[in-house]
Amino acid sequence: MLEYQNQAKMLFRKINEQSPIRCSIETGPYVFHYVMNAGVCFLVLCDQNFSKRVAFSYLEDLRNEFDQQHGSKVQSVARPYSFIEFDTYIQKAKKNFTDSRARRNLVNINTELQDVQRIMVQNIDDVLQRGEALSVLDDKASNLSTMSQKYKKDARYLNLRSSYAKIGAVVLVVVLFMLFVRYWLF
Repeated sequence: MLEYQNQAKMLFRKINEQSPIRCSIETGPYVFHYVMNAGVCFLVLCDQNFSKRVAFSYLEDLRNEFDQQHGSKVQSVARPYSFIEFDTYIQKAKKNFTDSRARRNLVNINTELQDVQRIMVQNIDDVLQRGEALSVLDDKASNLSTMSQKYKKDARYLNLRSSYAKIGAVVLVVVLFMLFVRYWLF
C-alpha cells in the first residue's frame, strides 16, 4: 500500500488546472479515479474489476457533501488537515458504496433515474410538438384575422354599392314620375 500512497502523492503533484476534471489512471491491479472541483481533488483507489460508474458516483457524492460542508472555506485554509472531520463522512460513504446491498440499491436508483430521464425527454418532446401545433394554430388565427379584415372591407364596399343602387333606383323613379306628370298630365 505504501507504493500506492507514493503514487497518489506524485499524482497530486502532477494534477493542475489543465488536467481533466474526471479521470481514471491504471496502476498495476488497481485504478486511481479522481474528480476535480474548485481546486479540490477527490481521489479513490479501486480494484480494476470495481465498477467505474460506482467509483465516480462515490467521488461525486464526496464532492457534493464536501461542497455543502466546506466549499466556502477551501480558499482560506492555512493548515494541511483543516478538514480532517470530513473523514467520518468519507468512511460512512465508503461503507455504503462497497456494501453489495447498497450497490444494488444504487443500481436500482440509477435505473429509476434513467426511467425518469426517459420520461422527461418524452415530456419535452411532447411539449415541443405542442409548440409546433400552437405555431400552426397561431398561423391559422393570423390568416383568419386577415381574411376577416378583407371580408369586412368587401362587405363595406358591397353595402356602399347597394346603397348607391338604391339611391339610383329612387332617383330614376322620381325622374320618371316627374316626366310622367309633366308630359301626361299637362
